[in-house]
Amino acid sequence: MRIWLAGTAMGVIATMLWFATNGSETAGPEAAGAITVPSGQEVTALDVIRSAPGTEGLTLRFRFLAPAIGREDGGISAESAQADMAWLCETYALPRLPEIGPAPAQIVISLADRPVPFGEVAPEATQFFEAFSRDGDRCVWEAF
Repeated sequence: MRIWLAGTAMGVIATMLWFATNGSETAGPEAAGAITVPSGQEVTALDVIRSAPGTEGLTLRFRFLAPAIGREDGGISAESAQADMAWLCETYALPRLPEIGPAPAQIVISLADRPVPFGEVAPEATQFFEAFSRDGDRCVWEAF
């Protein structure tokens, strides 16, 4: 089902209608199992959060478990994790957008060393987040 409406308010209404008729606001990963990212670490898709709009409008949050980022023996650096998140945006998130629903204004990729319920504070957890906009088949990094 496609809804074409002009204006921001109409777009928000269309998005709300789509979610009301197309399932839950969070979704589990389509494929279970480890994904090896460019840094060499293995991550596992946790879920996709659809229900929390971002600063740019409709935002999809793809959350991954990445135990190597929280290790005290060095683990994966923030710079390596940033490259991993860009790769996950382009190779994992973008191909799934047509199946999820309306095109988001923003895609957020997050890595956490342990499962953390969305929106909850977990000081003991290591978490990295990056926001992206879409430019065709590319993810463009957006500063938070």
